[in-house]
Amino acid sequence: MTHLFFGATLVHEGRIETGDLLIEGGLIKAIGPDLKQHADAAIADAAHNAIQHDCSGLHLLPGLIDDQVHFREPGLTHKAEIATESRAAVAGGITSFMEMPNTIPQALTQTLLQDKYERAAEVSPANYSFFMGASNGNLKDVLDTDPSRVCGVKVFMGSSTGDMLVDDATVLEGIFKECPMLIATHCEDEATIRANAAAAKARYGEDVPLNQHPLIRSAEACYRSSSRAVELADKTGARLHVLHISTAKELSLFDGKKDLSDKRITAEACTHHLWFTDADYADRGTRIKWNPAVKTSEDRAAIRAALKPGGAIDVLATDHAPHTIAEKANSYWKAPSGGPLVQHALVALYEGVAQGWLDLTDIPRLTAHRVARLFNIPNRGFLRPGYAADFVLVNPKSPWTVGPEGILSKCGWTPFAGDQFSAQVDQTWVNGTQVWDGERILEPNQGQPQAGQRLIFDR
Repeated sequence: MTHLFFGATLVHEGRIETGDLLIEGGLIKAIGPDLKQHADAAIADAAHNAIQHDCSGLHLLPGLIDDQVHFREPGLTHKAEIATESRAAVAGGITSFMEMPNTIPQALTQTLLQDKYERAAEVSPANYSFFMGASNGNLKDVLDTDPSRVCGVKVFMGSSTGDMLVDDATVLEGIFKECPMLIATHCEDEATIRANAAAAKARYGEDVPLNQHPLIRSAEACYRSSSRAVELADKTGARLHVLHISTAKELSLFDGKKDLSDKRITAEACTHHLWFTDADYADRGTRIKWNPAVKTSEDRAAIRAALKPGGAIDVLATDHAPHTIAEKANSYWKAPSGGPLVQHALVALYEGVAQGWLDLTDIPRLTAHRVARLFNIPNRGFLRPGYAADFVLVNPKSPWTVGPEGILSKCGWTPFAGDQFSAQVDQTWVNGTQVWDGERILEPNQGQPQAGQRLIFDR
C-alpha cells in the first residue's frame, strides 16, 4: 500500500520543517513539501492516489532505535516477555530494539542466541536484534558470532546474574583483542562495590536506606571500571561502547569532538539518569533503583549538557529492565535493580525540550540517526527515500499525567507514575505498517507476519 502523511512537522537531520512523507511497500518513497505538486510526475501521482493521513499539528520523527533493553525472555517471563515489551516499545515510539543476554539461560551460545531471534520473529511488532553474551568461559562462541547479523557482544564488568561477570583479566583482554565486532560494556568496579556494601551493612545492617545506593554503587566504582574499559580498548583497538553513563567524572573519558565515523570508543546515556536524581529516592524508593545508580543533580546536569552536539554522549537508550512490583517492594538488599522505561522514554525527552535542556532536533539525532550510524545499521534511522518506513508521529500539545492505566509492560507499573508530560505518541509505523494508533496495538491479520524484522548490520 501507498500512504501519504501530509502537513506534518518533520523533525530530522537537524531540521524542523513542514512537509509530507510518502511511503510504499514498506519503504520511504519521497519526503518534502507538498509532494502532490512534486516535479517528478510519478511521485506526484503516487501522492495523489495514496491513502491520505492529515498530520497537521503532529511531529513526524524517525522511529527510535533503543540499543539497550532487557525483555526477560527466556526464563524470567513472570517479569516480562519479548511480546509484551516490544508492544510497550512501539507504544512509546521505539521501532527497533537491541536486547541483552542476561536471561535464564543466558545467551552465551549460538544456539541460545538463535532461539531469541526465532521468538522475536513470531511476536515482535518492532525490529529486533540480540546481543551475544560474554563470560569467563565462552570466548569461542563469542568469536563465532556473525557481525553482520548480531548487534554486538555484551560484557559485564560489574555485578551480573549467573556467570556473566567477566572478571578474569586474561579473558577480558582476549575478548577486547580478538572480538571483531562492537563490545558493549556495563562498567562498575566489583571490588569497590563490595567494599562499599560491606561498610553500609556494618553501619545499617539489613535496613539500608535507598539513598545509600549511589554511595554503594558509587561514582568511583563507575569511573574505575569505565576507565579500565577505555584503557583496554585503546590498547587493543577494540570497538567499545560504554553503556549507561551515570557520572560527570566518566564523561572525561570520551572524545565528543571527534566525528562518529572516526570513533572506536563511544558512550551511551539512559532515560533514568537524565530524569531522576538521588533526591528522588525519598519518594520513589526501589522503583528508581538501577545499576548503575541514579546519582546527584550535578551528575544529571553534566550528562544533560553532554547531549549537545560535540558532547561526550553519543546516543540515548532506556536500559528497560522490568521487575514485578512485588519484587521491587523488598528491602534494599533484596529489591532487584531495574525498571520499565520503553513506553515513556520519548515523551520524557519531549519534556526535556520543554524544560530547556534538550533541543527538539537532538531527539532524532541521539535516538535514531547516531544509533544507526554507531551500529552500522543500513537504511534505518533516517527519513530518507529508500529507507525503511520506521517512524513515529507525536502530538506535542497533549498534556497528561502518567497513571496505571494503559501500561503495556507486563510488570504493570512505571517509575514515572504521577509525572506530567506534555506530549503523547499518536502513531507508530514499522516497515510501513502501523503498529500503534495512540490507544492500542494494531495486531497483524491472522496468518500475516509481525511488522518487526531482524536488524542487519553493515560490517
